[in-house]
Amino acid sequence: MTLGRLNHVGVATPSIAQARDHYARLFGEAAVAAPFDLPEQGVRVCFVDAPNTQIELIEPLDEASPIAGFLGRNPAGGQHHLCFEVADLAAAMREAAASGARVLGVPRIGAHGTRIVFLHPRDTGGVLMELMEAPDGGH
Repeated sequence: MTLGRLNHVGVATPSIAQARDHYARLFGEAAVAAPFDLPEQGVRVCFVDAPNTQIELIEPLDEASPIAGFLGRNPAGGQHHLCFEVADLAAAMREAAASGARVLGVPRIGAHGTRIVFLHPRDTGGVLMELMEAPDGGH
């Protein structure tokens, strides 16, 4: 499977407001976008711009959110996933499965408004990986 550029690093947090303030102090207010809800995924997200990628801050909307489970194991939050761009999500899913990686669920629309899917961390060196369809595949 050909991965494109690293689109973002997902960071789970118990409080987007506190994390947003922290990153604004570190990187400047202009680098931190306004948060928004993704109710279909059970999360609130906020992007922090870096020169070559983004940090996606992720807060659960409720206890049913997958992020709530992550925070149950990691109360202070932390790195949740890496997101790589791919040109063709369906092809990347087939190639990942053929290589022995388990695709988690079916494609859905992610925070950037494009199709995404996750690969099981047990099959990717212990790191949850998100594949995000991007027209140029990050190239």
